[in-house]
Amino acid sequence: MKFLHTSDWHLGRQFHNVSLLDDQKVVLEQIIDFMRSNPIDALVVAGDIYDRSVPPTAAIEVMNHFVNVVCGELHVPVILIPGNHDGAQRLGFGAEQLKQAGLHIIAHFDDMLQPVVIHTEQAGDVAFYGMPYNDPEIVRHYYQQSVSTHDDAHQLLCEKIREQFHPEQKHILISHCFVDGAMESESERPLSIGGSDRVNHQHFVDFDYVALGHLHQPQYKGESYIRYSGSIMKYSFSEQHQKKGMTLVEINQQGFHSATHIDLHAPHQMRILEGELNTLLECGKSDPKADDYLLVRLMDQHAILDPMEKLRAIYPNVLHLEKPGMLIGVEQEMGKARLARGELDMFKDFFLEAQQSDLTPEQEAVVTQVIQTLTRHGEE
Repeated sequence: MKFLHTSDWHLGRQFHNVSLLDDQKVVLEQIIDFMRSNPIDALVVAGDIYDRSVPPTAAIEVMNHFVNVVCGELHVPVILIPGNHDGAQRLGFGAEQLKQAGLHIIAHFDDMLQPVVIHTEQAGDVAFYGMPYNDPEIVRHYYQQSVSTHDDAHQLLCEKIREQFHPEQKHILISHCFVDGAMESESERPLSIGGSDRVNHQHFVDFDYVALGHLHQPQYKGESYIRYSGSIMKYSFSEQHQKKGMTLVEINQQGFHSATHIDLHAPHQMRILEGELNTLLECGKSDPKADDYLLVRLMDQHAILDPMEKLRAIYPNVLHLEKPGMLIGVEQEMGKARLARGELDMFKDFFLEAQQSDLTPEQEAVVTQVIQTLTRHGEE
């Protein structure tokens, strides 16, 4: 059998106060187009469907359209779990009734022990077990057992699931967690502090495939069948070099057979540009992706008037601006004499930016006299 493993959609997310929902719509349509051209037996979403527990109405509408197409038109079952960004109770509303339509929401511990079983000729019965994200405190309270970390919780929950195994079935686990040693990104919300959110991959080795969510970079840890699909698009500048997409998983009679990364492309990428302003502006004139979401690091060592306005004339989606060049050669402590010299230099930089010309000798003499006068009054 073949199924798609996705995670971390974060529908409704904003980045530097810019809504990413239109980009997310485009990416979800790419998933639908892939399924139209490549028949699969199931679609898995390993948590963080929405970006917050009470998602905006527009994000819910996007999800509703997606489910209508995938379950209603393509007749592909969707199996999903809540992540740490989702509200499990809200996400799981009506789950029993939605099963009839092919939407399987595993949001409670009781549902976790009742797998979604899909039969195919190639692999026989394949049982999908969803482990809804929950804090260790909730797991401890529910099972009345000693659980203090995410690792303790996953060890206990995996034991509960393994008790349900049938030897004639293949076993797939869906979980939303931080596997110890995996690579993280800036856009992921920490599950806890002090390292107690880390989970040992050894708890997962008895499954035929483990579909993980939470970390946004595609990767596997421990075994090739214990994998993160990564997020469907970039959600921070730290992810600029990551290849976003989903994972096509194939299971046969022997168990795990292959996992293939399928690229997904958002209309706007997250990029970091670094250089002097004039160089960046000139390069932007021929940049085919000048409308990407950008972090710009200006390396100019002089003051610049309205750099953001100048940049956005070429790069309309500059979201963040840094000026590390202004710090090059700057001493922590400056003497009063150097500060006085710096005042004239700074005014000359400002004048050049505002008037596009240098001070004449006469103008420089006047400005120098004004600075000296202000300095004397300040000392008095």
